[in-house]
Amino acid sequence: MTKILIIEDDTSFAQMLQKFLARNSYDVVLSHTGLDGEKQLKEHDFQLVITDLRLPDYDGIKLVSNLKGEIPVIVMTGYAEVSTAVKAMKMGAYDYISKPFTPDQMLLVIDGALNSKPVVSREPVYSKENEESGKEATTSQELIFTSEATQKLEEHIVLVAPTDMSVLIIGESGTGKEVTAKAIHQKSTRNEKPFIALDCGAIPKELAASEFFGHIKGSFTGAVADKVGSFEAANGGTLFLDEVGNLSYENQIQLLRALQERKIKRIGSNSEIEVDVRILSATNEDLKSAVEKGTFREDLYHRLNEFSLQIPALKNRHGDLSVLASHFLSKFNEKLNKQIVDFSAEVWDIFNAYHWPGNIRELQNVIQRAVLLSTTDKVETKVLPSELMSPVLETVELGSLSKAEFEKEQIVNALKRTNYNKSKAAKLLQVTRKTLYNRINYYDLDL
Repeated sequence: MTKILIIEDDTSFAQMLQKFLARNSYDVVLSHTGLDGEKQLKEHDFQLVITDLRLPDYDGIKLVSNLKGEIPVIVMTGYAEVSTAVKAMKMGAYDYISKPFTPDQMLLVIDGALNSKPVVSREPVYSKENEESGKEATTSQELIFTSEATQKLEEHIVLVAPTDMSVLIIGESGTGKEVTAKAIHQKSTRNEKPFIALDCGAIPKELAASEFFGHIKGSFTGAVADKVGSFEAANGGTLFLDEVGNLSYENQIQLLRALQERKIKRIGSNSEIEVDVRILSATNEDLKSAVEKGTFREDLYHRLNEFSLQIPALKNRHGDLSVLASHFLSKFNEKLNKQIVDFSAEVWDIFNAYHWPGNIRELQNVIQRAVLLSTTDKVETKVLPSELMSPVLETVELGSLSKAEFEKEQIVNALKRTNYNKSKAAKLLQVTRKTLYNRINYYDLDL
């Protein structure tokens, strides 16, 4: 039977966790102090250690350092300690889990730890390409996410990546659509071939054919040298068409023909070039609606949409925000030569309550600005932009079913974004705590 040591000073919580794990066939030993935990480790052989980061007489980081990766360690932490938990992972901890967590979440992390290979460090890996381009890291290759929405996305990426299906990536601005496309490419059989990204929204329609297919010198005014187009450059690999919904109707026809024939001609040339490319495309527009309006060709839509991926908005990625915020804090500490260790509790509350219309890109920009302006070892509210303090939810009056459903949805979202803290949710909704309780009872929300 697998033997687990739990080091937790909250006696009732530790006993509850012990009973749950015992019911799942684990042999669990409890320690309520760090020193007793050290003693237990010397006297028994454990396959796993689960420890709180902050104990009255001990630092969980010290335990991770002492074990040197010999036994997998899972650290339990709160939102305001995530950056410390990431430090623990760099020093050898297998993973961390934020309180409060569900029993199933803990079982999932335990299963991963017990089946992992011993590690000395788990420094997150970021590609030079992402660093130079300033793109967000949004896949589990770089960071470890726990939200259900992100895990579902990861599952779909793993399934579709090895195929040659065309994938339409749909998501709001700033959610990381290009990073998702790169993740698909890296997990595909074409990963040793080129990945070429083309921003269709930034190409004048007169030059789109040249960008797609290339041209030969002198074929039109300004063509002072031969040019290789994106299709030819991506031959054997992946071509990513960002903001594909912005292509003109004429350019859509040209793109469709290339996809059907798998052959292209450079402008000004009569020679056909066979191309083998996988097409990934992205949009923040509703292409179905554009098809119905006649502004986007239906046949091209189906060519591009053999499989679709919906990238979740940051506000729907419950639990991931703290991971991303800590990553960006570390990134901009290094970039701006700062030594900021964490965000204040008030800042974490604001981050978790804000709706993030600009998604991960907005979060990155906010933290870069905050790191630049901070003069203490913690990011405080005074360095945050004013829009983060603004009301984020609409006020609605009941009177129809649709408005009632809208209010119900707002309440549920506010509770999720504040980790079901009703006082914070009421503040976010700009109502009294009593009013919030009345609305929860009115809608019979099972919380």
